[in-house]
Amino acid sequence: MAQENPSNCSGSCGSCSTDCSSRTAPQKLAPNSVSQVKKIIGVVSGKGGVGKTLTTCLLASELRKAGYSVGIMDADLTGPSIPKAFGVKGPLRADETGINPAVSASGIKIMSTNLMLPREDMPVAWRGPVMTGLLEQFFNETNWGELDYLLIDMPPGTSDVFLSIFQRMPVDGIVTVSAPQELVGIIVGKAVNLARDLNVPVLGLVENMAYYLCDGCGKKHYIFGEPQGEKTAAKYDIPAYTTMPMMPNLASLVDAGRIEEEDVKDYLQPILDVL
Repeated sequence: MAQENPSNCSGSCGSCSTDCSSRTAPQKLAPNSVSQVKKIIGVVSGKGGVGKTLTTCLLASELRKAGYSVGIMDADLTGPSIPKAFGVKGPLRADETGINPAVSASGIKIMSTNLMLPREDMPVAWRGPVMTGLLEQFFNETNWGELDYLLIDMPPGTSDVFLSIFQRMPVDGIVTVSAPQELVGIIVGKAVNLARDLNVPVLGLVENMAYYLCDGCGKKHYIFGEPQGEKTAAKYDIPAYTTMPMMPNLASLVDAGRIEEEDVKDYLQPILDVL
């Protein structure tokens, strides 16, 4: 039975768990007046350290190479690293319509907290409602222009930010990222099941660091155990999956801000086909 509206109600139902009589479904946000976004794709992982941000960068780069207009919203507010990978820096500028995002060498538009801080290593220690409010501003106060795809690099896990984005933003689907361990596969299931509870389609699975390909003999070495991608995709009825090898050169490209130079189309094609 629903409770009466509590006295300390803020009027914002999006991040509130109280079942009160005035509770309503959060209204979906829309981009600002100068922006039109055709598809919004969240890139998620149940835990950190599996390559979610790298996958976001590589997907965006391959979509851009295919001729699509692409933006990235860095929703990992406490650990933002998208600007570093693309070699873009702040400060951002604004005009009468909104905030102008940074633009990468190939034309990918990027919004991130690290573009708004005076130092890249300055910590971000904000509570949930503050982070939710900032992400809403990232989405509907940014001059995204006309985009075919907006990729949202989600923070790891299934926290308040996860709920807020999928309740407040018109997300068309998610791509989930894992690593080849059974434990990671279980945690992937948590993110997948929550997305489906929120009526967000699960489009694909990227299993990162699945193997190391020997330069000399071409043999695959399974450093972290046998790949689990196919098994995990079948278990959770994910329509497309791919396995990505360990690629040491990616670290140097990210450090140099040149991630767009890497060609991983062959690896990501099954995911690109469903986007």
